[in-house]
Amino acid sequence: MEQNHEIIDTNKDYEELLLKVGTTLEKGRSRVAAALKTIMVDTYWEIGRDIVEYEQDGHEKAEYGSEVLSRLSQDLTNRYGKGFSRSNVVYMRKLYNVYPNRQTLSDQLSFSHYVELLKIEDPMERSFYEKECASEGWGVRELKRQMKSMLFHRIALSSDKNEVMRLAQEGQIIESAEDIIKEPYVFEFTGLPELPVYKEGDLEDALTNNLSQFFLELGKGFTYVGRQQKMVIAGRTYKVDLVFYHRILKCFVLIDLKRGEVQHEDIGQMNFYLNYYKEEMNTEGDSDPIGIVLGAYQDKLVVQYALQGISNQVFVSRYQLYLPEREQLEAEFRRFMEDSESNKE
Repeated sequence: MEQNHEIIDTNKDYEELLLKVGTTLEKGRSRVAAALKTIMVDTYWEIGRDIVEYEQDGHEKAEYGSEVLSRLSQDLTNRYGKGFSRSNVVYMRKLYNVYPNRQTLSDQLSFSHYVELLKIEDPMERSFYEKECASEGWGVRELKRQMKSMLFHRIALSSDKNEVMRLAQEGQIIESAEDIIKEPYVFEFTGLPELPVYKEGDLEDALTNNLSQFFLELGKGFTYVGRQQKMVIAGRTYKVDLVFYHRILKCFVLIDLKRGEVQHEDIGQMNFYLNYYKEEMNTEGDSDPIGIVLGAYQDKLVVQYALQGISNQVFVSRYQLYLPEREQLEAEFRRFMEDSESNKE
């Protein structure tokens, strides 16, 4: 019997050893992957520098369609294998031209990240996405989605010029309720544009069925609490469509979805919900809750009157089920920046 106990104890010790070794191995692999990512960005930056120095020595300027890049791409592929398509070689050259100081490149981003970032011509916009990628750990897929949804422009248009400059230099910093609000929210990932008619419940289902994409659109700091959260007040039951908790602001965030136009009573209802959460759900250390009423459209004058006199943090914003038009948002952004300059003068 004693011998059997020893075998059991030995097996237990071995399982602990296996777990420790596995953890060490995973950490090592992660470090190797991170180091490899940095080495590849360094290598491609140096290749870009070599190409530019070749140009500066008086050889043909290597524009995208030039013979130099086509020949270099073919020869590198023949000698070293995949990874040297003409477009990749073009982006290696561009990586050096846009980031001539190697120290300004982030060691948290891969060359694939930089290929997407280099497609952005505006330095402020590019800087914003670079900072957000590094701080939020976006993969290339997430970066592409945020670029397509025009995240920078949507946040910038709700800020003043000084805030836009900080946004470009530091990324999005969450310090107040206003910092988590977007105009509009973009829900193209729900698949609802395919439906001729949909209900509020369909939108709620689509958002909760695609939580990872929904979190990406909401922004940093959100954790999911639940949907159709019940409140029993004076014997009557009320329900909030979606409830989150914001880790940075340390508060509940309540979201009510409206398929059509936001009405004044929707704002009053949200204020009612916030009062309940403030009194009944908040615990020590929690900040006052935030309420967001999301509708397909709104009358700004109605919203203005409905919000007057409300001390709670209630916001009304718009959502759309399709990606915004880049040209339209860029034109709005240019006008915004020009107006900011003229007001400053």
